[in-house]
Amino acid sequence: MERDSLSCFISDHEGFYGTIKNSPQDFVVIEIDINGQLVNSPNVHEEHTKRPSQPSPATKRDKLKQSNVKSDDTDILNQDCFDLNVILGPAVNKELEHFTNKMRVQDNEQEKGELSLGMYPDKHLRAVVHRAVRYNYPFLQTVTNQTEIRVREEPDFKELASLASEGEAEEFFRFIDAKVPGSAFTFLPDDSKEHRTSVHHFVSRRFGKLVETKSFTDQQKTSITVRLRERSKQPRKRTTADCQEEEDEVTLYTAFILRKENLETLEAISYMAAVLGVLPSDFTYAGIKDKRAITFQAMVVKKISPERLLNKVSEFERRGMQISHVRSVSEPLKLGRLQGNHFDLVIRDLKPHGKRELAELQQLVKDAVENVKNRGFVNYYGPQRFGSGSCVQADQVGLALLKEKMEASLKLFFTPEDADDLQNKAKRHFLLTGNAKESLALMPAYKARERLMLRAIHRYGSGEEGCIRGWLSLPHSMRVFYLHSYCSRVWNEAAKYRLQKLGFKPVQGDLVWAGAEKGLRNTEDLNTPQVHVVTFEEEKDDLFSLDQVILPMPGNTVKYPENLLGQWYKDRLAQDGLGSCRFRVTPLKLNVPGCYRPLLAKPQNVTYSLRTTEEPQGQSDETCAPSISLSFDLDASCYATVCLGEVMKCNLS
Repeated sequence: MERDSLSCFISDHEGFYGTIKNSPQDFVVIEIDINGQLVNSPNVHEEHTKRPSQPSPATKRDKLKQSNVKSDDTDILNQDCFDLNVILGPAVNKELEHFTNKMRVQDNEQEKGELSLGMYPDKHLRAVVHRAVRYNYPFLQTVTNQTEIRVREEPDFKELASLASEGEAEEFFRFIDAKVPGSAFTFLPDDSKEHRTSVHHFVSRRFGKLVETKSFTDQQKTSITVRLRERSKQPRKRTTADCQEEEDEVTLYTAFILRKENLETLEAISYMAAVLGVLPSDFTYAGIKDKRAITFQAMVVKKISPERLLNKVSEFERRGMQISHVRSVSEPLKLGRLQGNHFDLVIRDLKPHGKRELAELQQLVKDAVENVKNRGFVNYYGPQRFGSGSCVQADQVGLALLKEKMEASLKLFFTPEDADDLQNKAKRHFLLTGNAKESLALMPAYKARERLMLRAIHRYGSGEEGCIRGWLSLPHSMRVFYLHSYCSRVWNEAAKYRLQKLGFKPVQGDLVWAGAEKGLRNTEDLNTPQVHVVTFEEEKDDLFSLDQVILPMPGNTVKYPENLLGQWYKDRLAQDGLGSCRFRVTPLKLNVPGCYRPLLAKPQNVTYSLRTTEEPQGQSDETCAPSISLSFDLDASCYATVCLGEVMKCNLS
C-alpha cells in the first residue's frame, strides 16, 4: 500500500505499511448504543425503544382478577410496566414526582400549574411518554404543544374521585386510557340509586362517545359497568382530537441485532425485506456499517412480529446474516441514534516505511498509536460513504440529482460493475436495451432498490416522469443518501484544502464549536446557535484549538467560513454547476439543510498488541509477517479506515 503525499495528517510520526480487511474477521464493527453499551452485549436494550415485555396469559389473568377491569380477551396491554425512570430519565422523573407530591397537598388550583417534561420531536416517543405518564399518574393530564409535552391536573379526576374513591378513579382512568377492545370496568357495588345516577351522568357526559354504562344487580348488590363502544357504532368524521388520540396507538415494531458479513447495510435490508414481504422502508437503523467486515448493529422492522422474524433465520443465514436480541419495541430507530462504534481490527503484513529496519517496527507502531490516541485524526468521510462500486460512486449520482438531471442519474444508478453476476448482467441489459421488464426478470430478488426502480420504469417509461417515479419508489433514506454522499465528498475536499492553506491552528473566519464544553461533538449536536466565527483577536490570543474547528456540510441552512475557505466552497459548488443550488430536489421531495462536522476526531479506549510472528497461513509461507491487533471506539459518523490511515500514514481508500 503506497503512501499518499496528498493526504493531510496531523501527527508527525512515521507510520508503517500494512494491509487491512484481508478477511471480514479482520475487521469487526460493533455498534455502541445511546447508553454506551455494545449492542450485542447480553440484555442490552435501547433506552427509549424499550417496550414492556408481554406477560404470560396466566399472569394476565391473575392481574385481571385482582382489578376491577374485565376483558373478553385476556390480551390486555400491560401498561403498568412503563418505567418512567427509563422513559423520561431519572432527572425528569424526579421533577415529576416532586410536582405530583406538591400538587396533591395544594388546594389552590392556580398554585398547581403545569410541568414541562421536555421536547420530544419523534411522535412515537411522544405516544410512549403520554401513555406511561397517564398510567403511573392517572390524575394527570398530558398535553402536547408542538413537540413539547406538559402535564397538569386532570380536571375530571377530582370529580370522579368524589363520586367513587380515589383508587377506583385511578383504575377507571387507566381503563379509559388503555382502550382495550372488548374490555369493561365495573365500579364497586353502590346501593344508592341517586349516587349511581351521578356516576352514570359523569361518565356519559365526559366519555359518552367512547363508552356506554349499564347498572346490573348481582346477589342483591347493584353495580355500574362501563364498556367500550364498538368502533362500528361511532361512524363519524375524523377530528383533530381523533388524530391526537391515534398518536397514542402502539404500532407493531420488532427490534433485533443484525450480524452481517461482507454485506452492505442497505443490501442486507433489501434482502430481508424481500424475504419478509415488506418494503425496505419498513426497516430503520441507527447507522450504515462497512461491507468488508463483520458488523453488529441495532435494527427495527415495522409490521413484523418477533415470531415471524425468527421463522426466517435460516434464510437470512444463507446470505451471511444472523439475528439476535429479538424483542417487541414501541417505535422505530432514528438514524444517528447511537453513541458510536467499537472496532476490533487486525492489520497484517506490517513493514516500516522507507529504509527503516524491521527491528524498529515495535517502536514505530507504539509511536503511531500513541500519537493518534492523543492528537486524533482528520475526520474525513470514509470510502464506504461513497459506495463500494469501482465505476460510478454514489456522490456522482447525488450530483446528478441535485442538478435535477433525472435521466442521467438513472443511467449512473444502473451503471454496472466489472463483475459478471446476475445484478450486473441485469444492469447491462437495461442500459443496452432499455427494457425494464426483461431487466427486472434478471435482477435478483434481494436487490430491492434496483427492482423498485425497474418496476416504476416499466410502468411509467424511462423518460423524465418515469425516472422521477423510479426515484420516488425508493424510501426517503435511500434517496437522500446519494445527496449526502455528494456533500460528503465536498466536505472531504474542504477539509484537505483548509489544512493545506490555513494550517493547524484556528484562524480568523474559521467556524468553531462554541458550546460550554471544549472538544469534539457529534454532528447532530452542531446547530447554528452554537457556531461561532473566529475573530482576529481570538486568533491572536489562541483562544480556540483545532479540535473545536468545524466545517459545514453543504446545504441550505448552513453558515460558511468567513475566510478563503468560504470562497473555496462557493467556487467548488459552482464548478459542479451548483452555484445557485437551493439543495432541494422538489420532484423527489428531498431537502438538504446541511450540518456541521468537527474537523478532527479522536479514538477512545485504544488498546493494541503487536505480533512479530504468526502461525503460517499456508504451506508455502517461508516467513511470517508481523501484525497488529487494534481496538478502539469512535463517535458516530467517524470512520475506522480514516483513523487507520492516520496511524499508518497511508491512504487506505
